[in-house]
Order: sequence, then C-alpha cells, then structure tokens
Amino acid sequence: MTYAGAGVNYGAMDPFKIRAQFAGRETAGNIGRFNNGSFQEVGESRGESVYLIQTPWGYLAHVEEGLGTKNLVADAMYRLTGKSYYDQVAQCAVAMIVNDMITLGALPLSVAMHLAVADSEWFNDKKRCNDLIEGWKNACNLSRCVWGGGETPTLRDIVMPGTVVLSGSAMGLIKPKNRLITAENIKQGDAIVFIGSSGIHANGLTMARKIADKLPNGYLTHLGDGRMYGEALLDATHIYVGLVEDCLSRDMSIHYAVNITGHGWRKLMRAAQPFAYIIEQLPKQLPIFDFLQKKGPVDDTEAYGNLNMGAGFALYVSEDDVNEVIKIAASHNFNALRAGHIERSSEKRVIIEPKDLEYSGTTLGVR
Repeated sequence: MTYAGAGVNYGAMDPFKIRAQFAGRETAGNIGRFNNGSFQEVGESRGESVYLIQTPWGYLAHVEEGLGTKNLVADAMYRLTGKSYYDQVAQCAVAMIVNDMITLGALPLSVAMHLAVADSEWFNDKKRCNDLIEGWKNACNLSRCVWGGGETPTLRDIVMPGTVVLSGSAMGLIKPKNRLITAENIKQGDAIVFIGSSGIHANGLTMARKIADKLPNGYLTHLGDGRMYGEALLDATHIYVGLVEDCLSRDMSIHYAVNITGHGWRKLMRAAQPFAYIIEQLPKQLPIFDFLQKKGPVDDTEAYGNLNMGAGFALYVSEDDVNEVIKIAASHNFNALRAGHIERSSEKRVIIEPKDLEYSGTTLGVR
C-alpha cells in the first residue's frame, strides 16, 4: 500500500505549493508601507513551516494548518464506543499549527479555530462539542498561548454531511531577534536529536483509514499491546512548544528544527542547503506503526517516507548540547534520542542506515 494510492499524492500537490510560494513572494512589497519600510518579509521563510516578517524589534510569525482526516476516525469510534475523542483531535489540530511555528523559534501568541460543517445540526451534539472546546482550550494552555477566536461556517454541499473540516491559524513572535532559528546555522557534524511522537499524530490517516476498511473488525481490531486500532490512531499529538521555548530560554543554540509530518523523514532535509542527514539509530518502534506496516502492507520506503515512525520532531544541535536537549525533553515527559548526524554533501539526502534506505532531495518538493 502507498500513500499516493490512498489518495494523497505529494507529487501532484507540491508543484502547486511551489507556484503559490513564487506568487506570494511577488506580493511581499505590500508590507513595506509600515513603519517607514522597516517591516520586511524574511524571504528564507518561504518553503519553511512558518512565514516570518521582520520588524525593528523582532519577527512576526504566521501559520495556517489543518487536522486532515483524523476526525473521521473519531467519528467512527464515537459510533462504536460512545466516546467522542474530540478533545484529542482538538489537540492534534492545535499541535499541527504550533509545532510548525516553533521550527524557526517563533512562540505562538494566539491560535484561532476554523470549524466548517455541512449542517448546523452538528452542533446539537453537546458532548462532542464540549469535548472539542475543552480539548482546544487545553491544547492552547499546553502551547502557552491564548485561544483568540475563530470561524464556524456551514458549507452545505462542500463538506460531507455528518463531518467537519477542522483547521486553524496562529500568530507568533520571535523576540529578541537572536532567538531566530535559521538553516544558515546548520554545520558539518551537527547532531540530529529525535523527540518521540505519541503515535501517528495527524499525518497518514487517509492510509490508516483505508487499512481499517480491510480489517474484519475495523477500528476495533486489537494491536499487539491489546489496544484497539482506532484508539491508538486517536492518541493526541504531542505539543513541543514548551520544549523549544525552554531550550531557547537557556540560551541553547538550536541550529534547525523540523516538525515531522507530511513527507515523513524526508522532512529532515527541508533546509535549502545541500547536506546529508545520516540516521544511525531508530526510535523505539510504537505498536501502531508495526500494525500499519503489517496490515497495509506498507514497506519501509513508504513508511519512513510519509509517516513519523516514532519521531515527531527533530532538533539539530552541536554535539556538546545533545545531553542538555535530552534532559529538557525528559522534563516534558518526551523521549529523546541522538539519532544521527549531518555531513556536507553535493546534494540533499536522508540516509537511514539501520533500514538501508536513502531519499534524495528530489523527493521533497517544498520550495
């Protein structure tokens, strides 16, 4: 089974994203009218996970992200078990936003919810609505930011009946300016530190739902650890804001950061510069990924090229800072692992030595 075969083809989507980036760049001059022209876009942030605008006193940050189709699993499990799981999918939606924001050192100030429904009757389920509200509020607290508002449109004939499209945006800030994380700081010999994921997070659910359709017991199928498949898929995505903020507050130099979502471990080579990212150790395999690979079946090339496979976030730091990062991660109850290192290269590559896998830069079209 492949992600493209399940309906998510990055080869079709990425060229559109790149064309949109170039068109967006042509609008950058419009902000020059502010503060005597001292507001300017950070051009290098195009193609990154967060867009930045430089000001005299810091950087403004903006992110727009969506949950994807994870709520469809929650809907199915709600019907099967009576538990809505919408508190957990709310955290996943917020995490998709704020975990992107922190990759360049921006800390979220406010998050807005966008919840599109097919019919206003959706709001009559008070249990589900309350879970969604509480989950979103708690996720904002974990993100150390305010829930600033949102939009709840009814889009009949666009959104499928009985479902919602859950997404949102955030405003963030880098201050002082020296907290900016930029790929220009990546160096030969830097260590790659993986921060563990809670599970599939909010990426790969289209393929995971296809697998459920093949199982006699669907989402109620038990994994090797005894948990239900649907339950494991709905584990709330980790929020890494506190980890990154605490690293920055201790004046630690983070050379680069990656939120491992779409494109899986290929995201490790998101920076524009040509480096080889050598992975020498794998994080402990979570039961959900063993199950997905077996029941798909999904081979290693497809799995590591599209899923987080137990590594939800990555920090690139000097070898001298590795132990401190692992210590700070542990204070947030995250598992962390010095997974590999970075080498100069004539072209971008991700090499996963324990799996004998290599991905070239041409497989990641984000800029």
